[in-house]
Amino acid sequence: MPEPRTARDTTVRIVPKHHALVRLTHWANVPLLFGLIASGLAIYWAAPVFVHAWNPATGSRDYLADLGIAVARLVHDDHAATWFYDHFSIGSGMLARALRLHWVLAYLFMVNGALYVIGLAAGGGWRALAPRPSDLGDALRMMRFYLGVIPMAILRRPWPHPPVRSKYNALQRAGYLAMPVLGALVVASGWAMHKPSQLGWLESAFVNYDGARIVHFACMVAFAGFIVPHVCLAIADGWDTLRSMVVGWSTRIKESAHG
Repeated sequence: MPEPRTARDTTVRIVPKHHALVRLTHWANVPLLFGLIASGLAIYWAAPVFVHAWNPATGSRDYLADLGIAVARLVHDDHAATWFYDHFSIGSGMLARALRLHWVLAYLFMVNGALYVIGLAAGGGWRALAPRPSDLGDALRMMRFYLGVIPMAILRRPWPHPPVRSKYNALQRAGYLAMPVLGALVVASGWAMHKPSQLGWLESAFVNYDGARIVHFACMVAFAGFIVPHVCLAIADGWDTLRSMVVGWSTRIKESAHG
């Protein structure tokens, strides 16, 4: 006799995921980071810290200016020496205005960061960011999944999402844990540069003034580098991930079989 078909009951469960303060500060960080990067690059233009020997052919000793010169030549732009800064910052030769804007946004960024920490504590979200022994294997499985999403979609082949038994997958956990750490570093290095006499101990923590500048710049690059993959991976992870950062809740689907 043929075996009876197995019926499955699908239960959709709504679970809270993000505290309201976490969601608010997450979205507030978008304009704040763009403004900080744009004003910060305008400040960097006045005194770059990553320099090479003077190049008489280009009139540059700044690596970012070199990048701008190379791109400007490709697009036949007459303002080659300042192309990068004019397109990715608030503009070259605007140090005073950039400094004022940068510090206004920096204070807002610090307030936003404090509210984020309060939201993590109030909603218990900090527990989901703690590293776990299984993270390495889970991270490799998630990397394989993300790399295969587009090819499998093109080939119209099934590509199941690896099981996630916690609030975040391993890659998300590593990325989201790194952001508060980078935020603390960028704030500390910023104050070390802003008040080197009054906060000499803080400047010494970065070795010297230029050390603080290098850390500050590296954090900016890390923030900028995080944005695009973060958006792409959130989209690849599915609609539920994006929605949860707006409404605060997520869905969990549980199937139970009945013979």
